Amino acid sequence: MSHAWLKTMKLYVLLTQEHCRIPILEAARQVIRGGADVIQLREKRLPDGELLALGRRLRVMASEAGVGFVMNDRADLARLVEADGVHLGQEDLPPAAARRSLGPDRVVGLSTHTPEQARATPDAGVDYIGVGPVFPTATRGYTQGVGLDYIRAAAQVTPLPLVAIGGITLERAPEVAAALPPGRGAVAVCAAILSAPDIEAATAAFKERLAVR
Repeated sequence: MSHAWLKTMKLYVLLTQEHCRIPILEAARQVIRGGADVIQLREKRLPDGELLALGRRLRVMASEAGVGFVMNDRADLARLVEADGVHLGQEDLPPAAARRSLGPDRVVGLSTHTPEQARATPDAGVDYIGVGPVFPTATRGYTQGVGLDYIRAAAQVTPLPLVAIGGITLERAPEVAAALPPGRGAVAVCAAILSAPDIEAATAAFKERLAVR
């Protein structure tokens, strides 16, 4: 399975119905048309059957567009829907266990919040790391952010691609992108795109801001 997007990604969009003004599948179509490089399905409350069905539809959509598709937390469902991979939190399934479930050809991402966590990721069998929350974010329930300095620190201790996440608005996107290492970083966005009146236009605006770096 090709994961070319892992090396070229700039815009990574998290999909959750909670922040969508329209049905999530239509939001996903608009996000993809707007230029997202990766989409992640992040639904914490859906029953497994509904999550599986939704994941399968997004898998087809992403494949047809050549966009990366990642499931949040659930390596078992990522395997069943043939997603490109899974994204884990620090308290989720250990990356090594997710790797055993998914096999060697899928992507495993891991959220990190400190340089110590970032430093440990290459040995954990991780393919990319999330770095954040960069700024406070109501979406994830963080009242404080780790700031741009953590992005720079993480870049120094791991060779892996970085995905900066947390409270990133269109106005803040360029400074976040500038803190990422050239050629191995992306900006993750959720509410700032999904809550916009025109999701496709909001996605395109972010992509334009990120493409200039």
